[in-house]
Amino acid sequence: MASKSITVGVGIPMIVVGALMAWLWAPVEGVYQNQVELVGSAIGILGILFFISGLVYAKEPVTH
Repeated sequence: MASKSITVGVGIPMIVVGALMAWLWAPVEGVYQNQVELVGSAIGILGILFFISGLVYAKEPVTH
């Protein structure tokens, strides 16, 4: 049972924004290039974590 709102609403936009920051904005930036890359990469990694957590999310605990 996956949560579409977490996966599609949070995870995917964070991955896209992080990738855009790290690949497009950072090379244009002069002085703060390393910091922009770091923040973009961190946002992308957090987006991947939210995406995975949205896939494994269950409203009711699974008991066996």
